[in-house]
Amino acid sequence: MRLGRGPWRRLRWRIRLTLWVFSALTGLLVAGFAMLANAALSLFFAIEHRAPWAPLLLAPAVGMLAVWLTRTRFPGIQGSGIPQVIAATRLAAQGRDVSHLVSLRIAVGKLLVGAFALVGGFSAGREGPSVQVAASILHLSHRFLPLSRAIRRKDLILAGGAAGVAAAFNTPLAGIVFAVEELGRRLETRTSGILVSSIILSGLLSIALLGNYNYFGRIHIDHVDLSIIGPILVCGALCGLLGGIFSRLILWPQENPEHRLWRWREAHPVWFAGACGLVVALLGLVGHGLSYGSGYGITAQVVAGQVSLPWYAPVTRFFATLVSYHTGIPGGIFAPSLAVGAALGSNLAGFFTATGTIPVITLCMAAFLAAVTQAPITSAIIVMEMVDGHNMVLSLMAVALVSRAVSSRLGGELYQRLAWRFAQGGGERPHSAP
Repeated sequence: MRLGRGPWRRLRWRIRLTLWVFSALTGLLVAGFAMLANAALSLFFAIEHRAPWAPLLLAPAVGMLAVWLTRTRFPGIQGSGIPQVIAATRLAAQGRDVSHLVSLRIAVGKLLVGAFALVGGFSAGREGPSVQVAASILHLSHRFLPLSRAIRRKDLILAGGAAGVAAAFNTPLAGIVFAVEELGRRLETRTSGILVSSIILSGLLSIALLGNYNYFGRIHIDHVDLSIIGPILVCGALCGLLGGIFSRLILWPQENPEHRLWRWREAHPVWFAGACGLVVALLGLVGHGLSYGSGYGITAQVVAGQVSLPWYAPVTRFFATLVSYHTGIPGGIFAPSLAVGAALGSNLAGFFTATGTIPVITLCMAAFLAAVTQAPITSAIIVMEMVDGHNMVLSLMAVALVSRAVSSRLGGELYQRLAWRFAQGGGERPHSAP
């Protein structure tokens, strides 16, 4: 039965209103997650300030409890969340069940356990988890649509993931580009207008709660001249190499599951998380606390030119992020990757005095993120919007492309390869004991 023009118009508005309500809810949840994560990090640093040795006990204990909750109560929330969303879009396109990857249960677990894990000082971010939370909420909206065939579940998951990026970083343009470049590779013309409006609305609700801020503050660069070509090439090549190695190490358990270390992790995930927590605490002690947490606080100071970091800062952050990811706690690598890039830039800036410190730091942030994710356009735009560095957009894109070219020689796309495991049903299943 075909609807007349009037009824169809009313139906379309009901579809829009449903999506906008859930988009608003997405923005509220992502903003709430940001507040919860900040509170968790503040609690950790308050404890660490009073007792610098406390992380030696706190990180293993929090890591073990977080992984136990993940494995027994909320399987599917481990890690970043972006691979799960990519896998969910593929499975949804095939008409398969995705409730183990995006659902209300997943969103609740990601919010609560993800924030709790930060109390342990792990080097993990909230941006990747925000993608899975947002995708879960917009996927939930499908069952409330007045006409379920109006918008495909795949498109709602994709839009939710993009909304998560937009709301978490306060970067609406990056959210849309991320949806095209990393999550779904394309948007349907038929529904793109409604979905883009959902992404924007989610971001606006987040701004309403958190304020219209730049994630790492604003950079002030008078002009960009030809002297930046050298830093683009050097930063791009070095960050591409290190980012490629980082990705290979992240993928190590997936590519070598029979290795003794990963077999022990599979048999004793909770004890493994405790051991990893101890390593994170030791790295923090050795690195004078610079590797604890998401890296947001120290990176904001570096971008503002308030501090310069010692040579060991990128080393300890690199390994703390790697170990944190392998624990299996819910936590992303976006913010820690940007922190690694900022630390590298802080150390490399002295070799490029003609270019200036802040431009080199900004280049390395985009370059390392692009090398890890192999999403150069998204990486460049995220950094550009996060620091309000619009006059560096071409330089950021150039360094991201150089970095991605180097990184791609060391392996494939990180999130796409991790997503393959979830699409094949290789996600973690419930366990009853350590």
